Amino acid sequence: MKRKDKVWEDRKRNFLGLPWTFTKYTLPPERLFINTGFLNSREDEVRLYRITDMTLTRSLWQKITGTGTIHCDSADQTMRNFDIKNVKHPVEMREQLSKLVEESRRKNRVYTRETMMTGGPGIPGGPMMEGPDMEHGLYAQEGPDSDDMAENH
Repeated sequence: MKRKDKVWEDRKRNFLGLPWTFTKYTLPPERLFINTGFLNSREDEVRLYRITDMTLTRSLWQKITGTGTIHCDSADQTMRNFDIKNVKHPVEMREQLSKLVEESRRKNRVYTRETMMTGGPGIPGGPMMEGPDMEHGLYAQEGPDSDDMAENH
């Protein structure tokens, strides 16, 4: 199927860096299509806002042939992890894909949260406390009680 609004298109390349394979990658502004096969063909689609992480790998041979593989992690149900294998200009492609992913997230109002445990109980960013010290979903604060403060003054 021909797509007129495509931003990028390339084929998976063989070990010589030549596009003699039956895998084709097409990138319109909002989605990524991966077409595979010749006699039995399959088309996979991933919405760009569902891509959560990308990693570029290049072997010595891929550096010689000017190709690389972009590994993508996504929140898509059918394509959680996939590779865009042996494409030309992989650094530029990854940057372009990254920009389109961010644009798609903004447009669709999709935000991801990265959680980091930076502190202990009672410290913002730390684990939530449970039990009787927990009140109204706030962190329990440790420190001198008001009675202790009165005794010291």
